Amino acid sequence: MSLLQKNSFKSRRTFTIMIGVIALLAGTWAIFENVSTPESGRGISIQAGAKAPEFTAVNSAGEQIKLSDYRGKAVMINFWASWCTPCVREMPLVQQIAQDYQNDVETLFVNVGESKGTIREFMDKQAFDFPVIIDVTGNISGMYRITGLPATMVIDRDGEFRHILLGELTEDIPLQQWLEESI
Repeated sequence: MSLLQKNSFKSRRTFTIMIGVIALLAGTWAIFENVSTPESGRGISIQAGAKAPEFTAVNSAGEQIKLSDYRGKAVMINFWASWCTPCVREMPLVQQIAQDYQNDVETLFVNVGESKGTIREFMDKQAFDFPVIIDVTGNISGMYRITGLPATMVIDRDGEFRHILLGELTEDIPLQQWLEESI
């Protein structure tokens, strides 16, 4: 091996080691930042008593929806998707409760991650006719820190979370009582 080849080999090896050290430092920094900045809210679930994040969205009827438009009225938000079996199972119950409380509670059905066409096809097949907020990009579910579906949240007249259910709503869960407490 000539002197030029040895120097070239050492330079490549040194360069490779430097790249590895930089990658290791960048990974360590990213982990440290993720753990040490709780104000970012990453990974922290929303708690009862917290203020509900404001959002603006368009529903399947083409109407612009703002959460703050419902201030002074209790709001039930149900996050779901058509591929989610527990979501599909709970939907008739959620719809019935929404109809029973329609004078006192605004119900917002938020579909997470699906297109308008997929939602329309599902709604037609299931014979549901309520408007659905389309959260195809996951912005709203991200603000509400939804990590699994379904999720149902009750917000009181002042815009604060009163009850949060992460998982399937069943007849055993006192949703009607939660809504009565929030009215």
